[in-house]
This record gives sequence, C-alpha cells and structure tokens, in this order.
Amino acid sequence: MGVKLLFLNKKRLEIMVALDEYVLRLPDEIRWDDAAFLAFCRMNDELNIERDADGNIIIMSPTNTLSGFYENKLLFILELWNHSSKLGYTFSSSAGFTFADGSMRAPDASFILKARFDALPESEKNQFAHIAPDFVAELRSKTDSLPKLQLKMNAYIQNGVRLGWLIDLAGQEVWIYRQNGTVELVPFSAGKVSGEEVLPGFELELSVFE
Repeated sequence: MGVKLLFLNKKRLEIMVALDEYVLRLPDEIRWDDAAFLAFCRMNDELNIERDADGNIIIMSPTNTLSGFYENKLLFILELWNHSSKLGYTFSSSAGFTFADGSMRAPDASFILKARFDALPESEKNQFAHIAPDFVAELRSKTDSLPKLQLKMNAYIQNGVRLGWLIDLAGQEVWIYRQNGTVELVPFSAGKVSGEEVLPGFELELSVFE
C-alpha cells in the first residue's frame, strides 16, 4: 500500500490550539514507517508533532510566551555548562528522538554524551535518531496536564533515559526521575537541583523560574 500523508485543515488547527494537544488516531492501514512519518512532519513543519508508542500522531499547541522564555533560559544554562565541560551535545524541543517503544518525542531540553552521539551514522542524525538522550527536561505550564507529563517522564526512563526533570512551573516544584526507578519531588524553595552523575558539576538554580 502506498504511503498516505495527511494535511491539517484550518478548522482542525483551531481545535488543536484550544487544547494542550490533539491526538490523531490512525487506522492500522496507515501505520507509517519512520521515513513516512518524517515526511509527514516535514510537510507540516509549522506544527509541533510527536508520535506515541501506539503509533498515534500527537499535535501539540504552541508553548505559551512565558513557558517559552523559561525553556530558553534552561537551554542557555545547560549549554553554558556543556560548553565548559565538553561532555556532549544539547538539544532543544525542535529535535525529535525515536525511542525503543517506537514513540518519537521532542523533550523541551535534552543532552546526549559525545561518544554516544558521535557513534550514530550521519543518516540517523538527519532524521529522528534512534537514541534515548542521557538527560531530558520537560516544563509544565498551568495548561499542561500533570498526569500526562508524569506518564511521559516514566516512559522516558523506561526507554533508557538516565535522568529526567519535570519542571512544574505551575506547582513551583521539580519531579526528578532516575534510571533506578526512583522519583523525587523537590520544591523550588530548595534552591537548586543537581545533574548528579549524568550531568557532572551541573546545578540549576531554581530561582531562574521565579
């Protein structure tokens, strides 16, 4: 069967903007391979698109202005540390990764060790690379569902991510997810969180989100 590509009409886009995400559930006969999914994303490159482990296409609404500001601050601080440590590569939410369960996700911020990323063939680097970042971070605004993001963080860990931060801007706290399965809740009032052994020497002052 030939590849079928979908384009989103104006009405569907208006519905999506009113939600934090819009899920396109596809029939089995339109289960795309990686190449077809990449083509779909490129043909709709004005949208924030992910794919879940069941093959459903998730269209996410744009980040609100304040969340975008904080996301940029986090990336800047992470890259400053990485520029000094030279341990790997940092990525923004425009970078997508294909995980072992078949999902494709684009974390708000992520980091991959240099040796792991350099080992990828160039063909992988020019698509949604089949690799789990060593570290991911997601920022939650008031309109984002906390339970959905918690499930997403658990899935990251199950797929090989070593350290994950769910930075809850609305709740003023950070949920820390570790590879050993532990989850720790740190209030912004604690002052800072550490990158532990995954991001050695990296500390994030939580006052940057206040």
